[in-house]
Amino acid sequence: MRATRQDGTYPRPQLLRRHWADLCGPWEFTIDRDDVGLDAGWWTAEGPASSPFDATIQVPFAPESEASGVADRGPFRVVWYRRRITGADLDAAGFDVQGHRLLLHLGAVDHTADVWLGGHHVARHVGGQTPFTVDVTPVLLAHQRRLATGLTQGGDGTDGADASADGPGARSGGRWDDLVGPDGLTLVVRAEDDPLDVSQPRGKQDWKDEPHVIWYDRTTGIWQPVWLEAVPDVHLEDLAWEADVPDGSVLLTARLSAPPRACTTLAVSLHLGDELLAEQQVRVLDRDVRMRIDLPRQANGQQYEEILWSPERPTLVDAEVVLHVADDGLTGAGDAEDLEDDVSRWTHHVGPHVTDAVASYLGLRSVAVANGWFLLNDRPYYLRSVLEQGFWPQSLLTAPSADALREEVRLIKELGFNSARVHQKAEDPRFLYWCDRLGLTVWGETANAYAYSPRSVELLTHEWLELVRRDRSHPSVVTWVPLNESWGVQHGAHDVRQQHYGLGLVHLTKALDPTRPVVSNDGWEHTDSDIWSVHDYAERGDELRERYGTPEAVRELLEGIGPAGRPMRLSAAAPVPDRGQPLMLTEFGGVSYAGGRDDAWGYSTATDDDDFAARVGDLLDAVRACRPVVGFCWTQLTDTGQETNGLLHADRRPKLPVEVLRRLVVGDQKERPSAG
Repeated sequence: MRATRQDGTYPRPQLLRRHWADLCGPWEFTIDRDDVGLDAGWWTAEGPASSPFDATIQVPFAPESEASGVADRGPFRVVWYRRRITGADLDAAGFDVQGHRLLLHLGAVDHTADVWLGGHHVARHVGGQTPFTVDVTPVLLAHQRRLATGLTQGGDGTDGADASADGPGARSGGRWDDLVGPDGLTLVVRAEDDPLDVSQPRGKQDWKDEPHVIWYDRTTGIWQPVWLEAVPDVHLEDLAWEADVPDGSVLLTARLSAPPRACTTLAVSLHLGDELLAEQQVRVLDRDVRMRIDLPRQANGQQYEEILWSPERPTLVDAEVVLHVADDGLTGAGDAEDLEDDVSRWTHHVGPHVTDAVASYLGLRSVAVANGWFLLNDRPYYLRSVLEQGFWPQSLLTAPSADALREEVRLIKELGFNSARVHQKAEDPRFLYWCDRLGLTVWGETANAYAYSPRSVELLTHEWLELVRRDRSHPSVVTWVPLNESWGVQHGAHDVRQQHYGLGLVHLTKALDPTRPVVSNDGWEHTDSDIWSVHDYAERGDELRERYGTPEAVRELLEGIGPAGRPMRLSAAAPVPDRGQPLMLTEFGGVSYAGGRDDAWGYSTATDDDDFAARVGDLLDAVRACRPVVGFCWTQLTDTGQETNGLLHADRRPKLPVEVLRRLVVGDQKERPSAG
């Protein structure tokens, strides 16, 4: 099993196991408009006699979307979901074959989720952009004990045989009937998402009844995949990869689900296609394991660049990671020559002596900023980025399919961009997989709140750090952006607390990941930022040339007021360091072209194809001509709701032929460097 060859459907692309059960599809559903479900016991195994679940929803699509089958745009605050977990789900999840613990994964539920299984409350999670996992094994075992007692008493009309006699894997008349019963266990999810709460991270989700200006329809409840996975008692819970290109090594940080047993080892093999790059084993003494793996191939200074990751050459390295008990007669810690055969065997089928086996991947690359440049693999790299709202007309924040995520990345590259700024959302990890595999750099961002308060600080900080941990191993992610345009810190110029908050987010991000640049507040009012990013929706190219065409003009801009009338830098909380940060225009363009649509909105308006091409070309040519500017982000990829300033229509049809748009985006490639 090679992670680089996956088809893009697995919800967690950098930690794969062979078996998993997709729980997406039809669920029972209801909108709890009066918030009575908790008191009424809708979470119980069967619910009240008269079921409140009066609709069917297609998970993972939000109820506001057409794709969900509900298509109720609200507003509403509380929704409920219900389905059964059956023996067939356990089979698909690899129960028994892969392990005897069952994990329930929810990719994202906006905003607060409560989960019950078989009437037991098993989880509460706060944060609409982040995944969470629940070990539901205790519920299975408790249900097994109840079923066994019932069987002993003949409560279901059987002969009273004790189904628990052979432990959790025992099987009665139907496969896994002893664990979930013949009809399955009831899974219930309650989601609460206040449409008016502006202290809650919400990104582009409108707080008004109807979308307006740059805000869109809300996404309530489940909006990323729900799935099951069987694992052993002690298993790999998390993997993080960090490439050290100058050192020719890779650092793996792994976390186990529980303290290891005696004589446990962790074995890793790295492959480039069929070529073995490295293999290593270590003794595991704690839940947290750090391994530095040398790559002998990279010691040759004449060839080390051949396998570095870049958009032009997105080389990925496969990793197989195996956790096992080393005193079982299989390969010991000193038998490195037999490791590859053992890893292959363990990955194919987890045997009785192997604790866990997973497939992963990584990319070897470095990013940095220095001397006014963004550096990829230690060389200046000019970013041609596009603002990606990640919004679809029929399915809102959820992609209509896994294939749509691949097609989105392919289309961005076809248009000539080498980067995307995923705007005000945490995109599905499968999108990042395709960015890794096809070659597209990404600026990682998340949904911001609109108000500053102790609660908004707590909510965003917690969610942001979870996302940095989730995405830190993707080579495509090259920059972190915790705040956008002072959303949630709108009075930072006058309130030193808000400046400290912005600084805190920067420093916390660097504490978790010191390998990537961090933009303190994209657009203006920067504190300690690694990139001076500016948002400027000038309508004419000559305006951009005047503001950014010379170092003197840029210096005046950074020391004063930006094009949106906001200070570019804030220093009340701490001095703003000047260490040669690069300057990038990270939002500009915004040319609306909607063919006479009455509700169209944009920063400027084109009247026909020729006018649209002329306006787009004028602005892009101007930015490329400004030598102090070393990267840009065009607004935007697609029309979204009433915002009609995309290069593409909302359904991804290009407004001009793709080859024309590509020429406008790329310009003269000789003008700017790339990692070719």
